Amino acid sequence: MSEAGSPKAVVFDIGRVIVRWDLRYLYEKLVDDADQLDWFLANVVTEEWHHEQDAGRPLAEMVPERIALFPEHADLIRAYATRFRETYPEHVPGTLELIARLKAAQVPLFALSNFGPDFWDEFIASQPVFEGFRDIVVSGHENVAKPDPAIFALAEARFGFPPQDLLFIDDKAENIAAAVARGWHGHVFTGAEALEAALLRLGLLSA
Repeated sequence: MSEAGSPKAVVFDIGRVIVRWDLRYLYEKLVDDADQLDWFLANVVTEEWHHEQDAGRPLAEMVPERIALFPEHADLIRAYATRFRETYPEHVPGTLELIARLKAAQVPLFALSNFGPDFWDEFIASQPVFEGFRDIVVSGHENVAKPDPAIFALAEARFGFPPQDLLFIDDKAENIAAAVARGWHGHVFTGAEALEAALLRLGLLSA
């Protein structure tokens, strides 16, 4: 059992915590030249642009607008919309095993993810790992994304736990900082081994 003052429920980020995610996984199949690939991901289909989808902007607006800016890359930009599933090819090693142990210990599990609404249904249908999660807050459905404090407030209301009872696991330090500022516990994810140690230390898992 968790000690007094320690978290009682675990909230997982998804990309780069549960699944490996990177735009490069798709585009390295489509752009042969390494320098051109780096340029394309830094200037055309960028993570910053992708974040607009995470915040709820529809592909029907994003893609034509981007093609108008970079018409010579129209086919590659369209691939973002049609082949997004190829940006998350596999799971992060070790995380599924930790989730299974948390489920076995009957720890309440939730997820809070920056994820585009146009991509969510296809993604979640392929991920049985989320069976047993009590709720998932998806930024694109709420039109607000991490690290905005509003999405953490929304998650607290949805999950039904006070901030001090929640442990948030995310790969981005700024997202953890936003959660901690609201009173959550936080763990910056760098790998399953360090996460396991944190879960043991907090009493959420037993050795």
